[in-house]
Amino acid sequence: MSTTTALRGLIEKRGAHRQVEGEITACAASRDSSRFAFTTAEGDVIIAHREDLLAPQSWTSFAVHDGPVLALSADTLADSFLTGGDDGRLCRLDPAGEIEELGKSRRWVEHICTHVDAKSAIIAASSGKEVELRDATGRTVTRTLEHPSTVGGLVFDPKGKRIAVSHYNGVSMWFTQSKDGGARLLEWKGSHLGIVMHPAAEAIVTAMQDNDLHGWRLSDGHNMRMSGYPTKVRSMAFSHNGKWLATGGADTVVLWSFVGNGPMGKPPTELAGAGGALCTRVATHPTQEVVAGGFSDGTVLMIEPATQRVLPICMAQTGAITALAYSPDGCILGFGTEDGTIGLVNLASAG
Repeated sequence: MSTTTALRGLIEKRGAHRQVEGEITACAASRDSSRFAFTTAEGDVIIAHREDLLAPQSWTSFAVHDGPVLALSADTLADSFLTGGDDGRLCRLDPAGEIEELGKSRRWVEHICTHVDAKSAIIAASSGKEVELRDATGRTVTRTLEHPSTVGGLVFDPKGKRIAVSHYNGVSMWFTQSKDGGARLLEWKGSHLGIVMHPAAEAIVTAMQDNDLHGWRLSDGHNMRMSGYPTKVRSMAFSHNGKWLATGGADTVVLWSFVGNGPMGKPPTELAGAGGALCTRVATHPTQEVVAGGFSDGTVLMIEPATQRVLPICMAQTGAITALAYSPDGCILGFGTEDGTIGLVNLASAG
């Protein structure tokens, strides 16, 4: 595929794309929505500034890791990014293009998450069975959390007071400000990978090694199982108001209701698909009831669940969508593919 390949949809009028070397492993916007980052299996980070969204030739590539970039997150700093790689390094990339190594591990740095509010900021990064909690600067480790097996995913609660870590046979929940307290263990046999938390901290859901999801209601630990997928679920996202959970793993975007007692006993809603292609990535809008779905044939759709209205963002026979994210202000949608296509779309004027 070349950089001149035509991509149809909203990206034609309000976006731009570019071809880079290597599979796109993640994408994310900075906390202030001023910049977008894409990471690759070649160790590079490509940065696009908001003012240059329609000028892909100006997007800048930085060689950050020796080997694939495995984790990407908006930094505690408003305009910077944090990355982790299979070289064991935790790095910060700032707006000037400076790369700072914050940590070095003998194991891959596979997961990063951050929390920022008016009172505090915290960084969490995992390698192997350990999760390091760091202060806002990222340079000081405040606590190391040990788990029984390799970490599958991690997520802060909405206030940053707790962190939930998935691993084999369940999830461990830790208080972030405690220096020596133990974890609350939510148990369920099997391998728990990706993890998401309800926006009001009412539930936690993990993607299992098998083709299903498992959840816990946090008020009483009640178990919730969501099954019926034809393949492993590799992407999940709660709506901003917590009404539903969007997932990939099928040939449609699957929505589970979290109204009332949650999804138990309720069939999921299936939104639009892409002609039989599997949904590989989902992302939810930060302020509106809209979900974006990326598919294995390179299609990206935005869908309004209430009306089933579909807005094609990108229609092209590229590689599978491997990364998909909104900016925090909801004005930009970014995506990346397994064959190295990266794209950005300006949603600010989209009807």
